[in-house]
Amino acid sequence: MFPNIDPKALKGMMDKLGIKSSEIPAEKVIIDCGDREIIIENPSVVLIEGKGMQSFQISGSVTEVKKSGVSEDDVKLVQQQTGTNVEDARSALEMSNGDIAEAILKLKNRSG
Repeated sequence: MFPNIDPKALKGMMDKLGIKSSEIPAEKVIIDCGDREIIIENPSVVLIEGKGMQSFQISGSVTEVKKSGVSEDDVKLVQQQTGTNVEDARSALEMSNGDIAEAILKLKNRSG
């Protein structure tokens, strides 16, 4: 946080300012960004409280995952049109970025 400052001295300064910090035991932190998720494994989570505000400091192994955005109705439609199973229909939709027609064509061309 501050270079060349002793952690005990920093804690003392924070205490004088009315800022409290506490470690929160966590196994995983997931930040939902709508179209993607940021996943932090083996996190170190610190809650910092002061002046009626709360903030979190999080560190750990970070990965980012894009959400597929494939609906169950789309999966069923592709299944019905191609005669495939749920997994194949979902996979084809994910590979075609949710384009139903493209997913159906991929599956029909594969089996034909």
